[in-house]
Amino acid sequence: MSEDNKNKLELEKTENNKVSGDGEKVISMGQLARENFFRNKIAVFGGFLFLIIILMTVFAPLITPADGDRTNLRMREKPPSAENILGTDDVGRDMLTRILYGGRNSLMVAVLASLISTFIGTIIGCVAGYYGGKVDNFLMRFTEIVMTFPYLPTMLVISFALMDRIPAERKIYLLAFIIGVLGWGSLARMIRGQILSLREKEFMEAATALGLSDFSKIFKHLLPNVLALIVTSMMLSFASAILSEVSLSYLGLGVPIPKPSWGNILQYAKLSKYLRNCWWMWMPCSIFVIFSVVSINLLGEGLRDAFDPKSNR
Repeated sequence: MSEDNKNKLELEKTENNKVSGDGEKVISMGQLARENFFRNKIAVFGGFLFLIIILMTVFAPLITPADGDRTNLRMREKPPSAENILGTDDVGRDMLTRILYGGRNSLMVAVLASLISTFIGTIIGCVAGYYGGKVDNFLMRFTEIVMTFPYLPTMLVISFALMDRIPAERKIYLLAFIIGVLGWGSLARMIRGQILSLREKEFMEAATALGLSDFSKIFKHLLPNVLALIVTSMMLSFASAILSEVSLSYLGLGVPIPKPSWGNILQYAKLSKYLRNCWWMWMPCSIFVIFSVVSINLLGEGLRDAFDPKSNR
């Protein structure tokens, strides 16, 4: 093995392992992060709560066999009962079924949007941080321009302009795309800052000495070192995407009715009749939204603290 390869392996071992005080036990960064995370009881609770919500939406047919699209005007606006645990809506549809299946659509939009924003932010941040100079200046100015657009009004304008031109079955993907392409700016700037620092490290000098391509150095050596930042940022953007979907659907520019989503279910709260007298038509859905966002934020904060090398947990 060449001297450069030996130096590279030694540096990677030093950066990815933590040696205990007695000099015998070696703890990897992954193990240390896992231990730090499970010490954080609030983060564990958030992850457990979010897992329950995910399982409820995934296994909705096992929880409620009712057909969420079937109307029954004789059962309209009925309060919670043994037959309908969370009551019925204005056309007699089972609310529990609507909320669980609506959660599927809302969470799917959030997942797609967070993946899109994470992908764009990661690519732009890595390229800007690695190349620097004019490339960095151009990409960061472009990022700042995108970030100057007011988030919600921009989404409203784009949704209003495009929603009527897209088939109903594809609107959910358009919604995820709109949310995703407007939410990557902060991640790109954070990754760019980390890459600017990492590219000056000794292991990058070893990679250059070995003649590795720019693609290999960026995506095989630099990117793994910011993976923790990417994961935690994606979790937090996931919560933000849920709120964005709920906001747009609540205003009638998101998931189209009759396809359920948490946002269009909450439209019942617009009318004072339902707001005052039919709490079961909007309050349980609000609780699902609140619990989802809070649990994701707790989980994201816990992951960020767990991966933080300066954490004293």
